[in-house]
Amino acid sequence: MNAAPLSSPRLQRVLEVLADGRPHTTRQIVRRARVMAVNACVAELREHGAVIQCQARRVNGARRFYYTMLKGPKDA
Repeated sequence: MNAAPLSSPRLQRVLEVLADGRPHTTRQIVRRARVMAVNACVAELREHGAVIQCQARRVNGARRFYYTMLKGPKDA
């Protein structure tokens, strides 16, 4: 993978959302960080050493994905 640098504004916005260590849905991240490809951003952050858990849950019959950052990137 050719990950963007950690200084990328896009990755910084996603980091800001995930920094609280609480679970966030894909939709919450899209809205708060103003990004579209949340899974790609998470993969890039993982390339920089972040530990981000992704958990699928059923909510009102719909499958939702929750992302939780357990450890920040090594360069942050």
